[in-house]
Amino acid sequence: MNRNDRLAEGSDGTKERRLTLEKERRNLVDVGLENLPYPMRVVSRVDPEGQHTVSAISISARLNHEFEARWIETLIKILHSHRETIGTKSLRKNITAYLDGLNATDVSVTFSYPYFVEKLTPVSKEKCLVRYLCAYTAKSSSAIAKTRVAFKIQVPCLTTYPSARADQPGGLFGQLSSVVVETESDGDIFPEDLVEMVDKQALSPIYSYLSEADEQYVIKKLHTERKTSVEMLDDVKLELASRKDIVWFSLRSTNFGMLHSYATLIGSEKSLWSSYEDWESYGSGS
Repeated sequence: MNRNDRLAEGSDGTKERRLTLEKERRNLVDVGLENLPYPMRVVSRVDPEGQHTVSAISISARLNHEFEARWIETLIKILHSHRETIGTKSLRKNITAYLDGLNATDVSVTFSYPYFVEKLTPVSKEKCLVRYLCAYTAKSSSAIAKTRVAFKIQVPCLTTYPSARADQPGGLFGQLSSVVVETESDGDIFPEDLVEMVDKQALSPIYSYLSEADEQYVIKKLHTERKTSVEMLDDVKLELASRKDIVWFSLRSTNFGMLHSYATLIGSEKSLWSSYEDWESYGSGS
């Protein structure tokens, strides 16, 4: 063995470790399933036991051993063993079962589901249920100790068309905006909290039912008050930043104006590296 060979191998078995890593790399296999319908309960502010729903579950895993044809049975078995209410806390705990059960290096699990929030109409105060599309995604790796759990909800609302002006012909008019709020937090985030946050800052919330008096109220508001999607998103951003339990968030508003066939998009994000104090200063204007 010449000098270069000895240096390449090293006294601590560097060459042997490199060969082991190359072998493991050759054996890595990505497996998973998509859109498995599954009954479950999800965290709810109004129901301590959680709201019943049907979730579409998608799981992906990177295995670091020889491919096993029966991996799908392992996935389903793990899924059935964790049927408690789904939330940030439970997912952070349960994701290790997927890592250990599959002997995987990386695992990602997403639960996509409809969630219903009861609202009161603005004038008649009638109760109505509004459906919101939600998703929990948990990601874990054998190389990183902390599991990342994100909650996402899509909240439709009404905002002012950006070029509409009260002093111009036609006056003010509205557009449909679909706001996607995604958060990472230390504890559970209730869908109702995020819905109320967007509804409060929008020109008008969305309802599944409106009486004639309610309709006239919303129409009048669209033509007399102004709140663009940019203004709405900025206000929601400040509310999210005021929550110390939310360590990261992302906002995206897709806006469907009636004057064109395409949608516009605006967004904002809080970095994981931004401190709460940084956002306090931003909100106070200092």
